[in-house]
Amino acid sequence: MNLFEAVGVLVLCILISIFFSVSEISLAAARRIKLSQLVDAGNASAAKVVALQQSPGAFFTLIQIGLNSVAILAGIVSEAHFSPVFAYLISHLYTGQLLDQIAAASAFSVVTLSFILFADLIPKRLAMNHPEAIAVRIVEPMSLLIRLFKPLVIIINGIANLFFKLVGLRAERIDDLTNDDLYAMVEAGAAAGLLRKEEHQVIENVFDMQSRCITTAMTPREHVVFLCQDDDSTEIQAKLGTQLHSRFLVCRETIDEVLGYVDAKSFLTQSLAGRELAIEKTMINDLIILPDTLNLFEAMEHFKTQQADFAIVLNEYALVVGVVTVKDLMSTVMGDWAQTKDNDQIIQRDKNSWLIDGLTPISDVMRTLEIDAFPNQAENYETLAGFIMFSLRRIPKCTEYVEYAGYKFEVIDIDNLKVDQLLVSRINPH
Repeated sequence: MNLFEAVGVLVLCILISIFFSVSEISLAAARRIKLSQLVDAGNASAAKVVALQQSPGAFFTLIQIGLNSVAILAGIVSEAHFSPVFAYLISHLYTGQLLDQIAAASAFSVVTLSFILFADLIPKRLAMNHPEAIAVRIVEPMSLLIRLFKPLVIIINGIANLFFKLVGLRAERIDDLTNDDLYAMVEAGAAAGLLRKEEHQVIENVFDMQSRCITTAMTPREHVVFLCQDDDSTEIQAKLGTQLHSRFLVCRETIDEVLGYVDAKSFLTQSLAGRELAIEKTMINDLIILPDTLNLFEAMEHFKTQQADFAIVLNEYALVVGVVTVKDLMSTVMGDWAQTKDNDQIIQRDKNSWLIDGLTPISDVMRTLEIDAFPNQAENYETLAGFIMFSLRRIPKCTEYVEYAGYKFEVIDIDNLKVDQLLVSRINPH
């Protein structure tokens, strides 16, 4: 073999190595979601790529056979044909006893660097940039090579599978999509500018529906306006005039004696007919009862199955802790898009301070203040008032405060032992 033939063999080895390198990386980096879309579009090659990803043993066995064989062949060629060339070139500068060793090292270095750059680094970076497109193109020739070298592939792959069994590892690829994967994809989409801030928030809120309790979305007991069964026209008119709600609970005497609910438009009908306002039995609608242990997703399922959109929330002692509607649940999902002007639970005073209602859900506080997490929140409390009591280990008094995550949470109003208002300010404003 002359020098030109040796160069030709080396170039051929690099080309073969390029093929195996891009095949290896493209199959490993090809995303299951993108491949599934191609399969749905009728791409048969994409379906083969998915099948190879499920059981990639034979594929990677052939890859390693090809890469190592090519590397060995290139080493033999470089030693036998390139070393004399380098010895001749170096002899013009150096003619000592180490000439042959320097020439051999030079030939080895040039060939190795050529393989690293042209047969490994550049092809793999290209494959990483377009894994699915390359994978569907190389799957057919790779499948043919696997069939041609099947006996050797079976032997080597069998030994590898035996090793996996001995050490208790799975030989198949685990490609299950988890919640963390979904979160990561959403975060990546937001970071890339594919999602607006509001869209990102909505998606995260949907994920949080199974972790957020129904009490974080309800109107709490203290804020529920209800009508008593025996209220006269003057009392009904006073409540309707001051509370602009479309529905009101109807109770016997206390909020824990719920009979149902009435639509405000029923009173409008009475008024238009010239009758005095009164709660009639035919006006009272049944409502559904939800335990306070449900999460938001479960509450939404109850509304769906019972074809209702208004419910009371009871605790384990059968006491009413609040009321909730489908609109309340949707507001937790839609976030800022669902905020209205009369939502004054969080009022920003300036860029470094906020007035926050004590019953504000912790999730809303986290979103507004950009706090990643509160300590032991899931197990111990759901509102900002709960966080203060958990941190102080007692019912707080006015002017008492807690510092956390760079913010000072100061109690400024107590209403009958209830933390009513807090002033939240940055400790070190920028």
